[in-house]
Amino acid sequence: MARNTKALVGLTTYTERVSWGTRTEDVALIQRAYFELVAQAGGRPLLLPPSSLDPLGPMGGAVETIAALDALVVIGGLDVDPKLYGARPDPHLGRVDDVRDASELALLATALEADLPVLAICRGQQLLNVLLGGTLHQHLPDLVGHVGHQPGDGLYADQEIRCEPGTRTEAIFGPAPVVRCSHHQAIDKLGEGLLVTARAAQDDVIEAVELPSARFCVSVQWHPEEPGDVRPFQALVDAS
Repeated sequence: MARNTKALVGLTTYTERVSWGTRTEDVALIQRAYFELVAQAGGRPLLLPPSSLDPLGPMGGAVETIAALDALVVIGGLDVDPKLYGARPDPHLGRVDDVRDASELALLATALEADLPVLAICRGQQLLNVLLGGTLHQHLPDLVGHVGHQPGDGLYADQEIRCEPGTRTEAIFGPAPVVRCSHHQAIDKLGEGLLVTARAAQDDVIEAVELPSARFCVSVQWHPEEPGDVRPFQALVDAS
């Protein structure tokens, strides 16, 4: 790597309206754990806000951004708009953000085309699957009959995961880790080229996938940043 001694790792962000001093404003946010874990792993985190005012739209600048990076992390967050995979909204669909969807899909697509190392987390896994032609279960409790993957909005639950032997996922997390989940959506039809590398022990829900044709593309449905698990971020930085 010629530019820096540390890998430059881009992390997607999201827009929320928050109290900002004495005002209420729209700001770009990301949980601190994400960029701290990148730094802990030896990378240099760079935050990537979605823009609705770019002259080229929210997809504008993806090529230039990816060209400047050594790796990409697509973080968790809102539901993916079902129109992106040809489905009607489920009554339980949460809030969606067209600008964020478009921005992150452009970054992901460009990163994969450039064979940039990618780590996709929760919503990031869902976007990766949709990008590659897959679909999603919009509300898991209707499928599995329980709320064990997300006991409430924004709440986490422990899930035992079974990782496929010989995969990067198993190498990073071990064969049967207990992980922190907070998702009510998950992969239904698998995207083209993806390999399922982990499932929930309780109900067989897909919890991790990889893209074997890529230099490094690991995706997990759970939240490794929640307990501060540096291992997937270390693997990403090492791959870059």
